[in-house]
Amino acid sequence: MNFPLFIAKKIYRDKGDKHMVSRPAIRIATLGVAIGLAVMIVSVCVVLGFKHTIRDKVVGFGSHISVGEFMTVKSTDMNPIVMNDSMMSVLSHSWGVKHVQRYAMKQGILKTDEDFLGVMFKGIAQEYDTTFIHNHLIEGSIPHFSDESSKQVIVISKMIADQLKLHVGDKVFAYFLRDNDVRARRYTVAGIYQTNLTMFDKVTCLTDMYSTVKLNGWEPEQASGAEITVEDFSKLDEVEDVLVHKVNRTTDHFGQTYAAQKIQDTYPQIFSWLDLLDLNVWIILALMVCVAGFTMISGLLIIILERTNMIGVLKALGAKNKTVRHTFLWFAVFIIGKGLLIGNILGIGIVLLQRITGIIKLDPTTYYVNTVPVEMNIPLIVLLNVATLLISVFVLIAPSYLISHIHPAKSMRYE
Repeated sequence: MNFPLFIAKKIYRDKGDKHMVSRPAIRIATLGVAIGLAVMIVSVCVVLGFKHTIRDKVVGFGSHISVGEFMTVKSTDMNPIVMNDSMMSVLSHSWGVKHVQRYAMKQGILKTDEDFLGVMFKGIAQEYDTTFIHNHLIEGSIPHFSDESSKQVIVISKMIADQLKLHVGDKVFAYFLRDNDVRARRYTVAGIYQTNLTMFDKVTCLTDMYSTVKLNGWEPEQASGAEITVEDFSKLDEVEDVLVHKVNRTTDHFGQTYAAQKIQDTYPQIFSWLDLLDLNVWIILALMVCVAGFTMISGLLIIILERTNMIGVLKALGAKNKTVRHTFLWFAVFIIGKGLLIGNILGIGIVLLQRITGIIKLDPTTYYVNTVPVEMNIPLIVLLNVATLLISVFVLIAPSYLISHIHPAKSMRYE
């Protein structure tokens, strides 16, 4: 039989006098652990949900890795690169690559009778994965885009539609500048999407690749580049290294140089902002662990002082300081365990409530989402529980040595 554990159970189950000082101390310690763990669970789930939601939106517009002309990839220039079947085969058969799709960009102006707006036309072909746009489509449909013909249709964002007062089925003129010559096209609005990612929503229109290549004056085999989706995002750097080794510094038959660049390098400001959230989480975790630790220390000290007579009796009966210390550490484990149970119920409950109802709203113009996103990560929640338990018990080891200073004879007279 584990004697310290046995005594600790007896103490923990003993209701004792309702006026004992240790009773509110135990409640406060339990509440401190519960609130600390709940805040940690909510913080981690929110940050994970926020980071992955924003990351998926950016990837939805720009994929994981882009391959294009060197100056186009590294700047905002619109230089074409050859993306024929041979290059597409090289890219699609590279290690770690899941999907490859071409695209062509062209700047233009959308004009209605009342207003006009400068936008970026993104021409896509038949192999383009439109799942992301479908998931954020709020009106209309996604037409079948091609690199062989044009249906003169576009898909615009809700932000553009609201500014120009456009609806699905409306006709709108687009004007393009090429070699000091203005060219006009009449498009039909086929669909309207909304991602709340302002930097894309305010300028991006989707159309067919055939018309954008023609408007740029490029050859049919040329494009702005190719977007590559990887099979495992955690291996993005390795896949980029493979592609850099295969295509970087090679040239097409027009003399343009290929270059590959991952999404973090294309939009560093967004990913740097997301990385700052990790620092906030670490600060919150540290503060909550400190709260739980200090409440447990104060609670343990109160319990030891109130149980001085019992400690003296145990020592008089031959119990060693180590045995008595282990008894109170086991007692603390019971308190922490109850706090962890309450904290899990509270924290996971809040996360599930937000996930199901989206009750907490955000300003999409600032945070790129209209509700607080959450992501349930069970292994990470288990890790938080284990870490909180271990750290809380560890910080109690030093205060528990107060027991060794309690003398049996003097403790008998302690009131």
